[in-house]
Amino acid sequence: MVKLTMIARVTDGLPLAEGLDDGRDIQDSEFYKQQVKALFKNLSRGQNEPSRMSVETGPYVFHYIIEGRVCYLTMCDRAYPKKLAFQYLEDLKNEFERVNGTQIETAARPYAFIKFDTFIQKTKKLYQDTRTQRNIAKLNDELYEVHQIMTRNVQEVLGVGEKLDQVSQMSSRLTSESRIYADKARDLNRQALIRKWAPVAIVLGLVFLLFWVIKLR
Repeated sequence: MVKLTMIARVTDGLPLAEGLDDGRDIQDSEFYKQQVKALFKNLSRGQNEPSRMSVETGPYVFHYIIEGRVCYLTMCDRAYPKKLAFQYLEDLKNEFERVNGTQIETAARPYAFIKFDTFIQKTKKLYQDTRTQRNIAKLNDELYEVHQIMTRNVQEVLGVGEKLDQVSQMSSRLTSESRIYADKARDLNRQALIRKWAPVAIVLGLVFLLFWVIKLR
């Protein structure tokens, strides 16, 4: 069964629409939603992931397609036919582009197209039962094949982003340590100058003081 549906802009990971009742019948639904958001974040970094991919996570599989800088993602049971999942996403993509295509790039707030949930719910119902004549016909349709679509594990996919985060954190740490080192070097140079010229300054001060005392007499 189709369990979860989310649509996001790839360029910045901004969520655009979501099935409003998605996740209510899923244990740990928030955990999987966080994984979806992490996937969107990875895609926004320009990871060059395939435009169509399946990502296994626990008892479920994320299926997504990327078209026109938008990612359409659904989470299904592992037993749910991959072909139907991608045809479901194609239906969402075609309607979303038709209705909201000109506004996608200018959307500035999360879930700007939340009204698209109505179409998501209607389409989801059509795909829930794999035994209907309609869906059996789609499974037998040779015009849309999914054999070449890659399947990966969610830890493998998200691990790329985690490694990039680690590199970013390491870079930030090195930059911070470099600043600290530069500050310490300036302090040491200042102390060295003080040690070098302090005796001279003291002698000159004493000479000036002695000259001033003699002048007063």
